[in-house]
Amino acid sequence: MSDRLEQIFQWQQAFNDQIRRDRQLEADAGTWIQKEALALMVELGEVLEEARYKWWKNPTPIEPAKLHEELVDVLHFFVSMCLDAGMDAEQLYRGYLAKNQENFRRQQGLSDKAGYAVADPEV
Repeated sequence: MSDRLEQIFQWQQAFNDQIRRDRQLEADAGTWIQKEALALMVELGEVLEEARYKWWKNPTPIEPAKLHEELVDVLHFFVSMCLDAGMDAEQLYRGYLAKNQENFRRQQGLSDKAGYAVADPEV
């Protein structure tokens, strides 16, 4: 799976390079991350729309293909942000593993982080 993640990072880098070159877009990494974070938020809004979040409207079925398309758009901007932050696929993978382990520890009450103690079910 890591190979696929590395491939996604390579393709996104190639796309970023091409669009920035062809459209003559220049900015420092911080500015790119700001732009990508904004685009990511817009795409997440589109995910919400596809997930039919408006409880006050008559419900309609979610169209999986449209929802999946929006989730892929989210991934594009997220990977771009990683690249502009100097993070490669391996760093993201390792960071995810470490954070995932810590999240499990927190939910099991095994973390030193405050606020995650698990209540005794017999109390």
